[in-house]
Amino acid sequence: MMQILVAGQAVVDFIFEVDTLPTEPEKYRARGARIVGGGCAANAAVAISRLDGRAHLAARLAEDPVGQLIIAELQRERVGTYLTTKIQGASSSYSSVYIDRAGERQIMNFRGDGLPDEPDWSLPAIDAALADTRWAEGAIAAMKAARDADVPGVMDAEAPVVREALEIASHVAFSRQGLDEFLPDGTVEERLELAASLLGGWVCVTDGAQGVTWRQGDEGGHVPAFEVDVVDTLGAGDVWHGAFTLALAEGRGELAAMRFANAAAAIKCTRPGGRAGSPTRDETDSFLQENLHAIDAR
Repeated sequence: MMQILVAGQAVVDFIFEVDTLPTEPEKYRARGARIVGGGCAANAAVAISRLDGRAHLAARLAEDPVGQLIIAELQRERVGTYLTTKIQGASSSYSSVYIDRAGERQIMNFRGDGLPDEPDWSLPAIDAALADTRWAEGAIAAMKAARDADVPGVMDAEAPVVREALEIASHVAFSRQGLDEFLPDGTVEERLELAASLLGGWVCVTDGAQGVTWRQGDEGGHVPAFEVDVVDTLGAGDVWHGAFTLALAEGRGELAAMRFANAAAAIKCTRPGGRAGSPTRDETDSFLQENLHAIDAR
């Protein structure tokens, strides 16, 4: 079983299903609601666990009711939480999430308060590391750990990007928002070419239904997304990063890893409830086998 260090954000999401996303300062009524764990790193860790990897989550939580909810759910998902710091007198992070009938989402996040910046880890042997940008010091430490172990280090590069961590990472996966902040001018292809030159590694940008565009040195390309009936996109990007990192740890090349990640994220989009819709390994392998021909034909 691959051992994956995942560093970054763990939260609770209070999810409200609405007809359209709120735009006015008035009272709205939800069609449905649920409480689920969230956060980029925590979602990716759950995805890795369901895909038969072993995720070790390094995050910052408070010793408060929200923190207890977060830890309990992660442990039910078989995510290792012994690297997660729990601080007395602090406040854990949580979010309110609105999801409309098209499956698009709007998120209001409280980052937490009184949480330490510097990581304090005793790390296991790892096969890869993944970090988000919500905890800069943790991201830098995770990428250094991957570099020192000579294993893949993947940065989930959303805004605000952490330049030092990006420079250490072997693989940088920008969101469109993250790429727009890092390099605002030019086409996606031009900016990825420049990013690969500046960072010296493999880079890509994930863009939902538009698929993934990648670049390494003089080579580049595009991997289409799978076409599915979208119910809920919440957490799909996090599932993608978890699946991609796990596939690299297993020794797959980047093209195969992107296709595997696209399949896992596509399945998640067909299911409600944020990371509750993360697929299993058998589901992802079956989906990939059944639908890869459609991608190859496009």
